[in-house]
Amino acid sequence: MSTSEPFRQETPARGTWDDVKDLPPSAKLVAKVLEYNDTMTQQQIAEETLLPARTVRYALSRLDEENVIESRFSFSDARKRLYSLAIDD
Repeated sequence: MSTSEPFRQETPARGTWDDVKDLPPSAKLVAKVLEYNDTMTQQQIAEETLLPARTVRYALSRLDEENVIESRFSFSDARKRLYSLAIDD
């Protein structure tokens, strides 16, 4: 990169619904719940899906591997993360 080139930040690739189709049913359910809710904590996802917290953690990790979710720290409680769907239509 030469000094005259402006700095460009790489945008991570976003996933598609095709990336979700081969995932476990729990990951598909979490993706659908996130589709209908803007952002949710892991606890909120567990309450909404009625899945155990451990299963939700696994589903979120699988969705993250496929780049179909985004996560960020909660401003109101830095111990929690907020998850949202990141799928290109």
